[in-house]
Amino acid sequence: MSDLEDLKTRLKIAKSKLQNKNLKKADKKGVFLGNAFKLGTELVAAVAVGTIIGFILDNWFGTKPILIIVFFLFGAAAGIVNVFKAAKKMQGDGN
Repeated sequence: MSDLEDLKTRLKIAKSKLQNKNLKKADKKGVFLGNAFKLGTELVAAVAVGTIIGFILDNWFGTKPILIIVFFLFGAAAGIVNVFKAAKKMQGDGN
């Protein structure tokens, strides 16, 4: 009977290790997905803010397409810089 109990104990230990391993993998997937969503959101937000500022200034000064284009480009550049900074920070946190 002790062999049967020993086998049951080993099975319980193996199952708990497998469950812990699966939970760690699921956590990593969530972190990676969250980081990807953060980077995408930062880029889109910067472009949107730049375009909106350009639209408002164009309506105010009456220079319809020029400032929208200029501030769109500024927003895109700022978004790319923010993405690089955030990615560098994430890489530093991972080490």
